[in-house]
Amino acid sequence: MFTEHDIENMLIENISKNGWKYIPAEELPRQHSDVMVEPMVRDALIRLNPEIAEDPTRADQVIYKLRTVILSVQPHNLVTQNEIFKRMIFEENSYPFGKDGRMIPIRFFGTLNKENLALNEYVVTNQWVFPREVGGKRLDIVLLINGFPIAIGELKTPTRNAITWLDGAGDISAYEKSIPQMFVPNIFNFASEGKHYRYGSVGMPINLWGPWHTAENKSEGTLVDVQRSVISMIKPEIVMDIFQFFTIFATDKKYRKYKIICRYQQFESANLIVERVKAGYPKKGLIWHFQGSGKSLLMVFAAQKLRMTPELKNPTVVIVDDRIDLETQITATFNASDIPNMASAGSKEELVNFFKGDMRKILITTIFKFGEVDGVLNLRDNIILMVDEAHRTQEGNLGEKMRTALPNAFFFGLTGTPINRIDKNTFYTFGAVEDKSGYMSRYSFSDSIRDKATLPLHFEAVPVDLHVNQEVVDAAYDELTKDLTKLEKAELARRVKLEAVMKSPDRIKKVCEHIAKHFKEKIEPNGFKGQVVCYDRESCLLYKQELDKLLGEEATTIVMDTNNDKEDKYKAYRRDRDAEAKLLDYFREKDSPLKLVIVTSKLLTGFDAPILQAMYLDKPMKDHTLLQAICRTNRVCGNDKTHGLIVDYIGIFDDVANALDFDEKSVQKVITNIAEVKKELPELMKKCLGYFPGVDRTVEGWEGLVAAQECLPTNKEKDQFGADYRVLNRAWDALSPDQFLAPYKFDYLWLTKVYESVRPTDSRGGLIWSALGAKTIELVHENITVEKVHDDLDILRLDADIIDEYLEGRKDPGKAAKRIEINLVARIQAHSQDPKFIKLGERLEELREKHEQGLITSIEFLKRLLELAKDAVEAEKETVPKEEIDKGVAALTELFNGVKNKNTPIIVERIVKDIDDIVKIVRFDGWQSTTAGKQEVKKALNSVVWVKYKIKDKEVLNKAYGYVEMYY
Repeated sequence: MFTEHDIENMLIENISKNGWKYIPAEELPRQHSDVMVEPMVRDALIRLNPEIAEDPTRADQVIYKLRTVILSVQPHNLVTQNEIFKRMIFEENSYPFGKDGRMIPIRFFGTLNKENLALNEYVVTNQWVFPREVGGKRLDIVLLINGFPIAIGELKTPTRNAITWLDGAGDISAYEKSIPQMFVPNIFNFASEGKHYRYGSVGMPINLWGPWHTAENKSEGTLVDVQRSVISMIKPEIVMDIFQFFTIFATDKKYRKYKIICRYQQFESANLIVERVKAGYPKKGLIWHFQGSGKSLLMVFAAQKLRMTPELKNPTVVIVDDRIDLETQITATFNASDIPNMASAGSKEELVNFFKGDMRKILITTIFKFGEVDGVLNLRDNIILMVDEAHRTQEGNLGEKMRTALPNAFFFGLTGTPINRIDKNTFYTFGAVEDKSGYMSRYSFSDSIRDKATLPLHFEAVPVDLHVNQEVVDAAYDELTKDLTKLEKAELARRVKLEAVMKSPDRIKKVCEHIAKHFKEKIEPNGFKGQVVCYDRESCLLYKQELDKLLGEEATTIVMDTNNDKEDKYKAYRRDRDAEAKLLDYFREKDSPLKLVIVTSKLLTGFDAPILQAMYLDKPMKDHTLLQAICRTNRVCGNDKTHGLIVDYIGIFDDVANALDFDEKSVQKVITNIAEVKKELPELMKKCLGYFPGVDRTVEGWEGLVAAQECLPTNKEKDQFGADYRVLNRAWDALSPDQFLAPYKFDYLWLTKVYESVRPTDSRGGLIWSALGAKTIELVHENITVEKVHDDLDILRLDADIIDEYLEGRKDPGKAAKRIEINLVARIQAHSQDPKFIKLGERLEELREKHEQGLITSIEFLKRLLELAKDAVEAEKETVPKEEIDKGVAALTELFNGVKNKNTPIIVERIVKDIDDIVKIVRFDGWQSTTAGKQEVKKALNSVVWVKYKIKDKEVLNKAYGYVEMYY
């Protein structure tokens, strides 16, 4: 049988190949209570410092000082002592060993380059006992550099399903409390059961421990995967790099110290930035790391290493934010970290003075401040700018002014949201031609979910009668105009807006009732909170009034921008920066009565609150804005939070798919229906019940449990049942409280009781034998009943597996239709025998073939599509009675959907959508006969074709106008 000792031997063998010397623990020269191997420390001090080599007794003075820090540690101040130790190594390392007692810095380690790193002694040992006496704790693997134990690894058997890496990490967490001395010199710790490798820093909650992958391979689940992670991470140069540059200490809002260690994607990307700056070329690069995966920390690590790299000659590092309010996540991360030499520029004068004064610090400012300056501010070439959410603020002249001000600087763009390949401006501005994909580094949505850096997103569509869609708007418009003449209707149609429907008192009342019910039933029992996103500031007030009646005044508040409030309408919610920060901290407190924050534009970017699980979305949004907003809910928060939830009152799912569609080769649509989970549930239930053949599930009390437990005689059967039940439990929690579950409720309760009765009580094997979800616990206690819900209730989810499945499915071109039917508009299928439509169909087929063969350009394709659309509308008018035409579906979109293929540039699809949106805007009688009407349409088309998409082709504009004019 393969045991943890086999894994231990395998890891030691691989670590040894990386340049670590294996020495059995009992052969290391240390006393029974020594943490450091002091002879090794002494040798290193002599080897690295000529002043100590002159008088080796000086080494004892240094060791004595270090020993005091190590032995004075208590479990409650371990992180503080760990920080003091690092500071003594790299900062407060001066001793009176110079001429005439002058203070000089001494070296404990060789750092920065191969020659220096080779001066260190790297040792791997195993079965280290501390203290070396009966009852001492036995540590599986210990890594030492120059006699300091800098990493501890705990290993578990891979052959028992109930035992996982979590058990090893749990052991380390226990050792931090019982033998904290061993962790004062610690850089990181690691754990594995032969399937997964995870590492973390001292004091880090186990759910935040992360994997270490390579850019080329991110698979997990086998010994080979664990080997790859160990070989990749536990290299002398990487461990020393992490020690010096990629661990930081920070202070939380309650003044508690905590330690942060980099994740692999932060390590890789920050080093790519540093290496590019050291090389001096190329002087730019684009980094895309998905929302919530630690982009702010990436900048902290990069800034720290850039500032501490000697060959960069004391550079200036500038963090450029795109928010006017500097109290953002990035600023908060920098301020919480104990990083020296920080500055900020909140005004034009401060920015100018900083650069004119040639300051060598880390500066935080906004891109808008560069818009206020003219000319050159500084010519130095060791100024490095990291621009947050680069693509959002490159319009206009802000980016140009920034480059004019600092002409020789490096510019790195960082984004948490995908950029469409057609966004040439961003790629031109930040993307280096040397980066073939356009990105220096990419950490995707599926990467972040798979690594547990972020959580999957679930989308819950509400009853359709609460959605705002074109039908609802049209119905409201008909109601508003039922007593008007034709001319009056035409005039009103120009002014009627979505706002009238969004602020309908009846609709607001229904939406708020749904929010209150949903929150109390699905979110509050789990201990989480929510955010309500409203149409505008006035809507926030209206929602607050309704929610107060349902949840009480204390349960909600509004966070909004109160500028331009001449009537003092929003005075009650006017807060300065400090007051708003305190309010949001209050919201983050688990036990505070504040449950929901109501917003319209604030807190949709840069707001980090792990306790936030649900977003009640009642505002039309799209693209980057939408994606940034919904990712407020994806932060990890303990083991109970399994996903972020978006409750959608707008019907916005297609926009989510579009926002994730950042280039042609990547994910185009990653939203799937949880109907698949419903299909799987009966089989999952059957599999779990299959462990108990012949057991009478109606027998209550201990007799029934004993009969069930007899069917699971060994740990192997218990572990298998535990694993299968956990799958069923996740499916149940995802579906609850759907009425679909009602027939399965009795059996599920019975299985849950059996599961609880055989679950280990020592908290081992956390991956399978972890606690039940809040919904299941409530069900077990019989405190809930399954509510009847609308048949159209739908939950959709985004997760890594779905993305991968989707991409696999897309690889089969045989699924594409071989021939396009003549289906120009849904209502006119019956007329497909009409000669006009047959002719159009032939033209359509010819266009499709030429497009597929790449014989025509995108612009030519668009021109011909517009011509066809115009002719289709004309034929439709002649053939179909006016009242039967479905004006809700524009012909150009129908045509486009018929001819597009996997190679169709996404920009054409977007232009088509924008042109058809103009059709919807002008859909009222008589606009063609008025000069003002024609001008409005041409102006709108011009803003799409010329301004937005930069197509300087008059023919495209004319053909688009001809199509819109023809469309009634």
